[in-house]
Amino acid sequence: MTTQDIAVSDETLDLLRGVSTATLTTQLFKRGLRNVFLQGVAPLVKPAKGAPNLVGPAFTLRNIPAREDIDQLSVFQNPDHPQRKAVESAPPGSVLVQDCRGDRTVASTGSILTTRLKVRGVAGMVSDGCVRDSGTIGDIGLPLFCAGASAPLNLAKHHAVDMNVPIACGGVAVYPGDIVVGDVDGVVIVPRHMAEQVAKDAAEQERLEAFIAERVEAGAVLRGTYPPNDETLAAYAKWREQN
Repeated sequence: MTTQDIAVSDETLDLLRGVSTATLTTQLFKRGLRNVFLQGVAPLVKPAKGAPNLVGPAFTLRNIPAREDIDQLSVFQNPDHPQRKAVESAPPGSVLVQDCRGDRTVASTGSILTTRLKVRGVAGMVSDGCVRDSGTIGDIGLPLFCAGASAPLNLAKHHAVDMNVPIACGGVAVYPGDIVVGDVDGVVIVPRHMAEQVAKDAAEQERLEAFIAERVEAGAVLRGTYPPNDETLAAYAKWREQN
């Protein structure tokens, strides 16, 4: 059995749509994982308050540096060009994650490819490179996390090599099938085999923190409240029953 064969329930994906990436980094830290948050990657369009997170299994695309004698515009005449093939192959509900080596000088996608991803039912795209047509992409409605905007086309710096292989994105290892979670802060990669328990514990953490926030707003001091002592935990258990 490969990692991609591990089942992740709809309930788990729904839980992940409602918890913050901050909470997820804490839960993964508890499990010994410290490098799970993509650096230099942010939402192209700030999500509306209360909007669900971008959540879906990773479908990856790896880019290496371009070479001038190979990466000419004519390569796009081949329908199996890896970039175009990835756009046509990423399953509905997945998140296309691109390894662009953190290069911010060129784009990793444009408005037409983004539109195709949306029409095909792909959940979103993540890249540690930039995008072109950023204003148009912002109106398409596909959740997109990237390093910013840059007009030059990908061929100026990127040679798409292969898809659905382990990659690095934003300094984080991303394996095909890992669960991608993106919110206003950025993107976290949750190893697929941990997703079920991480999602449940993250939801419970946020319930507890909602209770703690109420107490702090009411004037409670941090000692014994955050982190909670036994007395606070007992009060939380009662509060949870009532809520």
